[in-house]
Amino acid sequence: MAPYADIAVAVLGALALAWIADLLTGRRGLGGTILVAAVGAGCGAFLAIRVFAVATLSDWTWVVWSMIAAVVCLVAFFLFRSKR
Repeated sequence: MAPYADIAVAVLGALALAWIADLLTGRRGLGGTILVAAVGAGCGAFLAIRVFAVATLSDWTWVVWSMIAAVVCLVAFFLFRSKR
């Protein structure tokens, strides 16, 4: 495989999760959901690689962690978002 395929999959996965979340909630704020999903994915990767040391950048475990963290952040974003 390509050397940076896991990073590309993580970026595309975060974008796909943001797009799906935007579709499911019926809102038009795709920029906000992309930002939240990207930050969540970055935090998930950081937690997997640096904090808990359950993965390295050369394996695919951190991608799963980043997708789970993106979902958690998107749920929190839509749950606690102010609706003025």
